[in-house]
Amino acid sequence: MSIFKRLRDLTMSNLYSLIEKAEDPIKMTDQYLRDMQEDLGEAEKAVAAQIALEKKFKVLYEEQEALVKKREEQAHVAAQAKNIDLARRALEEKKAAEQKMNEYKEGYEKNKLAADGLRDKLTEMKKQITELKNKRETLVARVNAAKAQKNNQSGNGWFRRQFRYGWSEAYGRKGTANGSRSRSQRRSLQKGKLVG
Repeated sequence: MSIFKRLRDLTMSNLYSLIEKAEDPIKMTDQYLRDMQEDLGEAEKAVAAQIALEKKFKVLYEEQEALVKKREEQAHVAAQAKNIDLARRALEEKKAAEQKMNEYKEGYEKNKLAADGLRDKLTEMKKQITELKNKRETLVARVNAAKAQKNNQSGNGWFRRQFRYGWSEAYGRKGTANGSRSRSQRRSLQKGKLVG
């Protein structure tokens, strides 16, 4: 089925390698997720249609099965009443109903098998989407960690400024009552003046 073409053609390992090589792996992953969500919607519609067809054939099969039993009882009652013509007609209708019943049974079994297969593929597709979402979260965490590391190494980070002008000055020099300095005292320290 064309709905599951991506599922068959693109394995998750190939997908991961493409994402790793992409210029912006998060955007690439987001696009794959959108595509897979669309495919998932189509797949769910296909599964629902197949299940509806399966149920339709089951109902038709059960109706014909009930008709076969009814015609058999009618033939038996007619034979006991010695109404041979009526008994013969009931048996002929029973035979026709049995043929239809067998056709509907075969259709039901084929559609049930197809629906079960689609359900399995749908479950696999949902599993792959979950794996891709987890991969995306990992990528986002790695990108954020790399950005944080870059900020810490740049020297313009908040932590370095605090260390240079805030925390180191609080130990060993006079400040306010709690050991920290006011904004004007920090500015003076930055300009090289010692404030008491």
